[in-house]
Amino acid sequence: MSTILVDDVVPFEDWTSAARASLAFLHRTVGLDVWLVTEVQEPLQVVLHSHPAEVLPPGTSISWNRSFCHSMVSGNGPRVATVTAATPAYRDLETGLPHRVAAYIGVPLVTRQGTLFGTLCGLSVRAQPRTLVRFLPVVEMTARMLSTMLPADASAHRAASSPSSAIRERAT
Repeated sequence: MSTILVDDVVPFEDWTSAARASLAFLHRTVGLDVWLVTEVQEPLQVVLHSHPAEVLPPGTSISWNRSFCHSMVSGNGPRVATVTAATPAYRDLETGLPHRVAAYIGVPLVTRQGTLFGTLCGLSVRAQPRTLVRFLPVVEMTARMLSTMLPADASAHRAASSPSSAIRERAT
């Protein structure tokens, strides 16, 4: 009998490892400068995981009401903006990055109860071609899988994945 190789497709240990792998996959596949999994802890949006992590470290937070993701979730901004300066809903918003964000793609993360948990999003300091929109179904499916995998008690996940350091607020 021959050996079956499945190392590259074994299930993730938990939601956190799935989230981190998803961000690395999106960075490799879609591109953009940084990919984030965030949680909304009103009045803040908190970065839980990022790839590459040094661009926008986990624990970083920004004002939820002034974020790209808030505009997207509320329906004021599109899920894909290849040139944020040309997108009225995104023109003057915060990101937590030291540079202005020129392109954005984001999708909500939703609990089993249908409430907003946070977002999965990618940011770039350079405008992107219109073809970026072709990756939206991949980002939406990734977000849906992460939403499906969210622990039933999202607050238990929050305690398990929060960085040990204090939340840092950043603004552009």
